[in-house]
Amino acid sequence: MTIDKTIPNATARRLSLYYRIFKRLNAESIDKVNSKQIADAIGIDSATVRRDFSYFGELGRRGFGYDVKKLMTFFADILNDNSTTNVVLVGVGNLGKALLHYRFHERNKMQIVAAFDTGNHDMIGQNSPDGIPVYDICQIKDQLAKLKSHTAILTVPSVKAQEVADILVAAGIKGILSFSPIHLNLPNDVVVQYVDLTSELQTLLYFMNQDHYDK
Repeated sequence: MTIDKTIPNATARRLSLYYRIFKRLNAESIDKVNSKQIADAIGIDSATVRRDFSYFGELGRRGFGYDVKKLMTFFADILNDNSTTNVVLVGVGNLGKALLHYRFHERNKMQIVAAFDTGNHDMIGQNSPDGIPVYDICQIKDQLAKLKSHTAILTVPSVKAQEVADILVAAGIKGILSFSPIHLNLPNDVVVQYVDLTSELQTLLYFMNQDHYDK
């Protein structure tokens, strides 16, 4: 199957949504689905679904629809969900502690295997309630080699984000999910995704207000 390497970011961001939908449909013993049904489940139009899928070659046939199990397997391969991905968490504050409790492995094949913070944190040298060990950040390079992890979740204060991100990259991290609302200047071979909860909430409130004004 031919895959277009120039997939738009908007399409790439929907891949996990498609995967989630096909997993749900498979669990419901549904064998075939059409683009409208997929679109309705995500909240987009069917033309967008067909355009997204066109980047990956022929995923379905006109008049036949999409094979649920086949597409579930396809997106699992694309998203590397056939093998477990070890993730480390850096920053064991309130948000970090909450994420340590989040059971990623129950939804996808990824798991937080270790957490890191500065040496004066009271959890250093202990395990979280879920059994995840917490280390001093100075140990991260040695621990990453043992854990075989190249992915990190960053939940440190903004003023420390760049400094800590540099430490992660030097230790071998290649992908960072950052909850710090600042842009990180990192090498081109390091992939960063940003989660700005405040911005997302403000956007939600904006659309709520627009809806109010429209009425």
